Amino acid sequence: MKKTVITAASLLLAAGLSHYAAAEGAGNSNGETLKKVRARGELVCGVHPARHGFSAINGKGQWEGFDIDFCRAIAAAVLGDANKVRFSALSTAQRFPAIQSGEVDVLSRNITATLSRDASLGLNFAPTTFYTGTGFMVRADSGVKKVEDMDGATVCITPGSSSEHNVEQIFSSRGMHYTPVVIENNKEYVAAYLSGRCDVLARDKVALPGVRAFDAEKAEDHVILPGIYSKEPLAMAVRQGDDQWYDIVKWVVYATFDAEELGVSQANVDEKLQSNDPDIQALLGVNGDFGTKLGLDNRWAYNLIRQTGNYGDIYQRYFGPATPTPLARDLNNLWTGGGLLYGLPIR
Repeated sequence: MKKTVITAASLLLAAGLSHYAAAEGAGNSNGETLKKVRARGELVCGVHPARHGFSAINGKGQWEGFDIDFCRAIAAAVLGDANKVRFSALSTAQRFPAIQSGEVDVLSRNITATLSRDASLGLNFAPTTFYTGTGFMVRADSGVKKVEDMDGATVCITPGSSSEHNVEQIFSSRGMHYTPVVIENNKEYVAAYLSGRCDVLARDKVALPGVRAFDAEKAEDHVILPGIYSKEPLAMAVRQGDDQWYDIVKWVVYATFDAEELGVSQANVDEKLQSNDPDIQALLGVNGDFGTKLGLDNRWAYNLIRQTGNYGDIYQRYFGPATPTPLARDLNNLWTGGGLLYGLPIR
């Protein structure tokens, strides 16, 4: 005879209550972030002050960029309106204290997910949204063709960044020496390289084309060395201790992956509401209560796709062929296209 075990959790589920509600009843911090965001009527998103393609204020005084659109996607999923976001520009030194203290609800700021940050800073990282790595830019007339040619160079680095640590490892592992020029302010950092204060500029390779854009009339005077010299999986981060909020941010990212894989885009999402594909119906909230399981409206993914697009829409907007500094997707393709992006199923 099969034995049936009835637990408190199963009774709650049978009553249609989520585990988040159960946790809140027990005094857990689950759900506190969602409550605060809804009470405030806006999401507070920590972003980079000026990172080409990822986060910057445009000529109209509006924030735009790849990381910015992921903030907007969260707002669309949680509040139904992608415009209900307050962006907080954070320096490298400010970024982690801001999320730890609750000053911001989420960091979408070119952050590399690492074990130390995950385990020591009280953070949880959402799925990687951009795979990149440390790269180097030099002047075309420097004679530098590869990393090994940089022995004795002066290198511009941002303090506290992954690149700072990576440069140290890259040079020491090759028995090479360098002089770091450590500058926090992004514009001053780029200006120091362009003025000749340093021989080499080191940062995530994806950001180097944007540096060339600062010197557009002489872009050919600057060369990006071949190769990527570290693993830099960029991901959004939230505080530990609120599993519901972590799940929401995590599934917003997965929804952008899944939508692209299923062929659901910002341009066709309304017509896809009529699709007979059960996976599309689940994604868009036509069937199932998957939004309710997250504490959201069942149209949460429909709202974010309609207002910000799928992953491909967002990538093309800032790094596609029509942009000033296009970047091949490479590892940032879906798994079905030879990349690393793999959205977990919504079911």
